[in-house]
Amino acid sequence: MLTNSQLLEKKCAPTKVALTDAEIAAYLPAITGWQRDGQRIVKVFDFKNYYETLAFINAIAYVVHAEDHHPELTVTYNHCRIAFDTHSVNDGKGGLSENDFICAAKVDAIFQQSFARA
Repeated sequence: MLTNSQLLEKKCAPTKVALTDAEIAAYLPAITGWQRDGQRIVKVFDFKNYYETLAFINAIAYVVHAEDHHPELTVTYNHCRIAFDTHSVNDGKGGLSENDFICAAKVDAIFQQSFARA
């Protein structure tokens, strides 16, 4: 099992192999607050207002673009729901890969550094 710090040091890489249920269960503790939802991992982030929500989205856009691993975003006034999965695994049927956990850790780091309230 990788730690959050180890995930933050990694870069996404092309893959066609999905993680097993046991591997997913081992990765989940490294990304606090993320939930498995079928073949994806999901987390909702809360903000003070719409401006802060959009600032967060802009901040994560740079990181996920650099990793070439883009989440599904659902945006409301003061919430952002992020879902990661990997479309290329399971012969194109999708599932979870290490890339999802790498990006989840990086998104969490951005939130903690710039948007978390004490």
